[in-house]
Amino acid sequence: MTTPPSTTTAPGERAGRKEWTAFVVLLLPLLLVSMDVSVLFFAIPSIDRDLAPSATQQLWIFDVYGFALSGLLITMGSLGDRIGRRKLLMIGALAFSTASVGAAYASTPEMLIAARALLGIGGATLMPSTMGLVRNMFRDAGQRSRAVGIWSGAMAGGIALGSVLSGVMLEHFWWGSVFLINVPAMVLLLILVPVLVPEFKDPKPGRFDFLSVPLSMGSVLPVIYGIKETAAHGMDTRNALLIVAGLVIGWFFVRRQRGRDDAMISRELFRGRGFAAGIGLNALASFAMMGSAFFTTQYLQSVLGMSTMEASLWSLAPSLAVGAAAPTATAVAQRVERSRVICAGFVIAAAGFGILALSGTDSLWLLLVGSAVMSSGIVTVMALVSDLALSTSPPEKASSAASLLETGQEFGGAMGMALLGAVATAVYAAQMPDSAPDVARKTLPGALSTGDGPLISLGREAFVHSMSYASAAGALLLLAGAVLAVTRLRQSVLSDPSGVR
Repeated sequence: MTTPPSTTTAPGERAGRKEWTAFVVLLLPLLLVSMDVSVLFFAIPSIDRDLAPSATQQLWIFDVYGFALSGLLITMGSLGDRIGRRKLLMIGALAFSTASVGAAYASTPEMLIAARALLGIGGATLMPSTMGLVRNMFRDAGQRSRAVGIWSGAMAGGIALGSVLSGVMLEHFWWGSVFLINVPAMVLLLILVPVLVPEFKDPKPGRFDFLSVPLSMGSVLPVIYGIKETAAHGMDTRNALLIVAGLVIGWFFVRRQRGRDDAMISRELFRGRGFAAGIGLNALASFAMMGSAFFTTQYLQSVLGMSTMEASLWSLAPSLAVGAAAPTATAVAQRVERSRVICAGFVIAAAGFGILALSGTDSLWLLLVGSAVMSSGIVTVMALVSDLALSTSPPEKASSAASLLETGQEFGGAMGMALLGAVATAVYAAQMPDSAPDVARKTLPGALSTGDGPLISLGREAFVHSMSYASAAGALLLLAGAVLAVTRLRQSVLSDPSGVR
């Protein structure tokens, strides 16, 4: 039975044991979707031996999941508001588990690419549905803040856990096992969700705007693809045209949304003054998180010489701090003005970047401490601005609001890897001697491939310098975010007292 948001629970009514149990169940798809971003890190060599994909096919095996996920978030958020978030969640869980089996037993690269694409489509249904349901189940502001804080920490932890879990599975099983771990969790979800999770949907959704689906995908995918390609290979004419094409299509998409009563992105979402600011600050936080990952993972493997498995295990260490950061921040935000706590999160993250900037060629613990401090600040920001954006949006549009937050994260993460990666690459090239081979002047892995000891030492020192400059740039951007948080969000809360504190 579908219950309109206005009659489920009164605003401020506290959730009980059933709602919190349902919330734990909803963490399952969140963990799996975030884990699938990194679950192939160790599986690629085994896949290469069994399926022999070309270099292009290998890239698509990696990337098609993220592209399908990011391209369909807005569509699936709008669809969930219309047909019901629980219904879409169950459809997505069925698709995700089916695609997982298909990926596990794929016999050709084309089959694996298709299965990964279906996994991305399923993930796009799961992400906004879970956050939308959290918005509706927890009407008490304090409980909702705690739930969103746990949600944010679980998402960040899932990405780190995915690579490690895949390494452990591959120690004992074949590469397809990294996909099959999704199936029992999704089956459990399909059994428990109808029992524990009530249905929520917009009682007056209007017609579904089918033309906006290709427009939304056409505005998101070319930009993200172009930015990621720029991060990996540098800006060229093709990447520039892709980004421009996406921006042009995005202009038509926004124009269409403004002119329709049944728009995919409702104008009601932006009436809450904290909503747009929350999306922007959340994107900036994702910028820092993914931008730092560009060089911290390389540092562990290429500077310290760790294996992929060893580097992944060490990268889990900062997650311990992250797990405590979001719940602590939401508790503090109940007593201190939210904008100040978000500002403090940005400052803490900037301090983490400052610590990273001090790293030398043998500074494992300094790197881990800096990453932990930076990640704790970022997750603090993400948890609080996500809760702010959701709480200032109409309950019947919760999935659409969640999809915009998550799409902003995708854009922010891609920009972080591209821009901070570009800073690091430029500084690295400038630090390397002109006499060095071209391959060594481009990247540290290129220098390692030469086998020249003195040149490798120079490459590692150049990389550490490049990481310092990129960290300094990241710290400056986060401090700018702190200023925006304490000004824009404070103005939003003061001028919109119906929002959250």
